[in-house]
Amino acid sequence: MKIVLFGATGHLGGAILEEALRRGHDVTAIVRDRARLKAADERLRVAVGNVADPATYEAALRGADAVIASLSARRDGDPSAVPAGARTLLEALPDAGVKRLVWVGGAGTLEVEPGVRVIDDPNFPAAWKPEAEAQGEALAVFRASAAAVDWTYVSPAALIEDGERSGHYRLGGDRLLTDADGVSRITVPDYAVAILDRVENDDAPRRRVTVAY
Repeated sequence: MKIVLFGATGHLGGAILEEALRRGHDVTAIVRDRARLKAADERLRVAVGNVADPATYEAALRGADAVIASLSARRDGDPSAVPAGARTLLEALPDAGVKRLVWVGGAGTLEVEPGVRVIDDPNFPAAWKPEAEAQGEALAVFRASAAAVDWTYVSPAALIEDGERSGHYRLGGDRLLTDADGVSRITVPDYAVAILDRVENDDAPRRRVTVAY
């Protein structure tokens, strides 16, 4: 498959890039700073562009089977860029003939019980709230959109950390997944596995899903 990846220089984006190349896909990484991308592979193409400006990557989108977006506000300190990026891609992809988008989402809006979200916990770290709320706004953008895009918003477990790639995980919906001990976790490599599985299986269109052990 031909995949366009936004956010390949980030921690999650880098793992997603590695998983995509591992599976033999042709990947075009859209980056703002080419020097920050250290990966090299014969199936990897790098294009300089900014998600906020479709003119910078329109040519790279044409002919792609799917787009994966791993956007973060941490580098620029502007959480509003996350839902704005969702809006921009929903507008730009149909114009380029791309119907599939897999979005690296957040866990903050997953429910721990009906009507109660992870982010509603008084112990939820204050430093994480702006981006968690921005990811919630992005999810709302997707759900309200009538664009001809089969988007899938993939929330990780409450705890996503470096670790081994097992290739195994459970798939859920809007409810936080926990294990037998009440812990919600997944490693970064296995989250990347789940992202590429959504692309290859072409499942969960226009839905939010979550993945955890």
